[in-house]
Parts: sequence; C-alpha cells; structure tokens
Amino acid sequence: MMFPIFRRPQDPEAPVPPVKGLWARGFGLVATRSLQTLAVLALVAVGVLVITQLSLVFIPVTIALILACAIHPLVSLMRRRGVPSILATWIALIGIIAVLGGVIWVIVLTVRNQWDDLVESATDGISQVTDWLGTLPFDIDAIDLDDVWASAQDFLTSSSFGQGALAGVSATASFFTGLVLMIVVLFFFLKDGPRIWEFLLRPFSGESYARARRIGDKSVDVFGSYIRGTSIVAAADALGIGIGLAILQIPLALPLAVIVFLTAFIPLVGATAAGILAALVALVTHGPVAALIVVGIVVLVNQLEGNFLQPVVMARSLKLHALVILLALTAGTILGGIVGAVLSVPLAAAAWGIITVWDGPDTPARPFRQKRDERVQPSPRERVEE
Repeated sequence: MMFPIFRRPQDPEAPVPPVKGLWARGFGLVATRSLQTLAVLALVAVGVLVITQLSLVFIPVTIALILACAIHPLVSLMRRRGVPSILATWIALIGIIAVLGGVIWVIVLTVRNQWDDLVESATDGISQVTDWLGTLPFDIDAIDLDDVWASAQDFLTSSSFGQGALAGVSATASFFTGLVLMIVVLFFFLKDGPRIWEFLLRPFSGESYARARRIGDKSVDVFGSYIRGTSIVAAADALGIGIGLAILQIPLALPLAVIVFLTAFIPLVGATAAGILAALVALVTHGPVAALIVVGIVVLVNQLEGNFLQPVVMARSLKLHALVILLALTAGTILGGIVGAVLSVPLAAAAWGIITVWDGPDTPARPFRQKRDERVQPSPRERVEE
C-alpha cells in the first residue's frame, strides 16, 4: 500500500542555503586565484619584454622624466616671478645641459688621463690580495684565484658583458640617438609637463581622476626629491673620500673621487665598490696600513652619510627597506645593466609612493595598510623571564 509523503511547507522568510558549486569550494578558490596570478604574471612579463625591446626609447624617456621632476621647482619659480614659460623652459634646459656637460667633461678628462694607471693599480692590488690569501694557514687550493681573476677579466671585456651591462650606450649611434631623444623629451616635459598629464587624464573623472592626480603629484615629488637628494649625498661622499685620499697622498685621488660620485647613484653597493677600488690603489702604492686607513675613511664617510645626511635629504623620497632596494637593484641590473641599476631604485620608490596615496593623500591601498603592530613581540617564555 502506498502512502503519500507529506512535507512541511517551507517558510518563505527562512534563509535559503547557498548552492556551492565546484568553483566555490576550497579547490576552486585556489584554482581561481592561481589563474588570476598567472594572468598578472603574464601581463608583467609582456610589459618587461616590451620595455627591454624598446630600451632605446624607454631609458631616455625615463631619464628625461626624472630630470624634469628635479628641475620642475626651478621652472615653476621662474614662471611665478614673471618669466615667460618658453623662456623659463629654455633657461632650465640650457642650464641642465651645461651642468651635465661640464660634469661629463671633467669626468672624461680626469679619468682618461689616469685610467691606465688606475686599472694597473687595481690589478696589482688584486694580485697582492691573491698572494696574501695563498699564505693563509688553511687550504684554499680548491679555488684557483688566478683562474677566477682571469675569467672575471675575460667576462668584463667580452661582448656579452658589453651588451648586457651597457645596453643602449655600447653603440655610439644608439647613445647619441638616445641622448638627442632625451633632450627633446626633456624640453617638452619642462614646457608642457602638467598639460601633458592633464591630457592623459581625460578618460578619468570623479574619484578616479582625483586618484590619478595624486599619483602624478606623488611621482613628481618622489623623482625630484630622489635625484636632488642623491646628488647631494654623492657629492658629500666624493668630497669626504677624496679629501681623505688627498691627505694620505694616494695617487689618482681625483679619479677615485669621481668614481665615488658616480657609483653613489647605485645605493648600497655603489659606495662599497668604489671603496674597494680606492683601498686596492692604496694597497699598491702605500702598503696595507694605508689601505686599512682608506677602508676606515670609506666606512666613516658612509656611516656619517647614512645616519645623518641621508635621513635629512632623502627622508621624503626613499622610504624603502634595504632588502627592497637590493632586490630592485638586482632586477634592474639584469634587465638594463648599469642604467637599469641606476633607474631601478627611483622607480621602486615612486611605485611605493603611489601605493601610499592610492586611496587618499595619507591613505595607502587597502592591502598595504598596517593592520597590527609589526614590531617583534616577545614570546611567552621571554615574558615570563622578564
């Protein structure tokens, strides 16, 4: 006998349990996030590929943008004082070309006359260090230092190093093409920079427009502060180390000071490399005591610059952790050689600056807001011991 099945009528106000499909479960969520991550990585890879293929355009335009941000306050000041816009632009452009041309002329003239002596002194210094390592009590025969040095010399003089580390400046034609392009773009950035940015912001309105304006203002502030602050720090490093080398009567003091100034634009590793080179020259010419004194001078100058000067002149522009700077330098060197290493840090600083104003003048993007105390908290055992 069949009995009918009676069901209780469903309450229309009762919440309906959600139907969980395959892509709403844990595995589906992981798969969705993985696909999204792969899509973002593919987009980044395409962007990096385009930049590397168009380095002859990207590098001059980026340098022109950074220089324009550094000179923008001067141009604005002249315009506020009644100087016509085109005249203020030409004055700033001719001034920056004269300054950069004078610096390059001094560098080339100084280094060219003593470059052979500098290379010979550095080579002799490395040979002395190699001989000293051979006298150590422990065995280092497993590594043939002569072969390592010979391989390093072959690599530094090979065409692959020139193509990888000096991309865009190894060929004379490419260098002058990029130089002319940089000067032309710099002129238009100085003359019509705000107008160009407003043209690019035409598709935006409302909150999107306000965010884009914050991004532009923050990028200009970071780039300008970075280049001005780095120039001051580089000049201070070169002056301090150069005076120390001159007091010790180390030969090639002026070329070494120039190299210190140039390498200071590569944070963390630049000053260290220049200090090692100066110590090697002192080792060859004046012995190990003078080399140790030079190392002490380099360390002292770097400490004074890092603890006193850099926080003052770079506080607004370079708020990056040392590990972030190191990773940016590595990526920039791989992608663009020496020029990439110089440009990577200001680009990373500008990217972080954009994140900090993404949702407001003082409101970072939501994922980057501080949600808890990031200081290292003591463990329960350490609390008990206290």
